[in-house]
Amino acid sequence: MHGIVIRWLITTVSILLIPYILSGVRVESVWSALFAGAILGILNAVVRPVLIILTFPLTIVTLGLFILVINALLFQLAGAIVPGLHIASFWSALFASIIVTIVSWSMNSLVSGGGGERTVFVRRWESGPIDMHRGRSGKWERD
Repeated sequence: MHGIVIRWLITTVSILLIPYILSGVRVESVWSALFAGAILGILNAVVRPVLIILTFPLTIVTLGLFILVINALLFQLAGAIVPGLHIASFWSALFASIIVTIVSWSMNSLVSGGGGERTVFVRRWESGPIDMHRGRSGKWERD
């Protein structure tokens, strides 16, 4: 639950940054950005996978670039749903979705620290399993 809230806030911050970069997108308030972040999260979790499956042949033909169009359409849909988020055109939505993707990805990677800790079990023939985890330095350490 904690990770969902952090990602939502990161998406909200990236939505708030867009009007400073693009003139075709206007966000009226922080509340609009919070609502838009929630709506984008829901659309990306529910609608985006369906659209990707339906347009899979087109995505393959365009070498994956059609996913940018899907992201732009979802951003426009969020603009139609959220009061206070105004998107002037498809191109504004396309560039805004690219900005949200880049900012969210970079901030999420900074916050998560490269994926967090994972436990891996290694089996040696002479002895039993060894519990290991990724330490703060990023190297694998024994428990």
